[in-house]
Amino acid sequence: MTALQPTIDAVLPALQPRSGTTLGNAASTVSAKTWLAVIGATLGAFMAVLNIQIVNASLSDIQGGIGAGIDDGGWISTSYLIAEIVVIPLSGWLAQVFSVRIYLLTNAVLFLIFSAACALAQDLPQMIALRAIQGFSGGVLIPLAFTLIITLLPKAKQPIGLAMFAISATFAPAIGPTIGGYLT
Repeated sequence: MTALQPTIDAVLPALQPRSGTTLGNAASTVSAKTWLAVIGATLGAFMAVLNIQIVNASLSDIQGGIGAGIDDGGWISTSYLIAEIVVIPLSGWLAQVFSVRIYLLTNAVLFLIFSAACALAQDLPQMIALRAIQGFSGGVLIPLAFTLIITLLPKAKQPIGLAMFAISATFAPAIGPTIGGYLT
């Protein structure tokens, strides 16, 4: 049994065709609310990946702004990535504990708050701590976007959702350095 089995089991009855309909009809209709959730989660994953790229492209300017040395600036990116690596494997279990909806929305809001807080950081230790907390919240957005696509969309529509996720995961690293360079 996987960590998301209860979530999947709760969604499966909704995907079964109603009496008098064919499987093709039931699988082809997805509510606007479901698409909104999938697009919102995919946008969150896009922002989490984009954030990494923008900061890496702007790292020298960030170092200068907070008075960090050349050797110390790497911790700004490293703290985010370490926190993200720690939280990604825990996301399935934490989503079960708190519910996918509450966990995803809470972390999306926290990601936005800590993104703004990083912009207001005054020194290197403060920036490292804020980036680590931002990494904990941003690291949740990527696996839960994938989870929503798999659990909310019927099999016939999953390729569309997965394509949206793939585009966001490849487009963010492509434009991140450009945006980072423009902002600095």
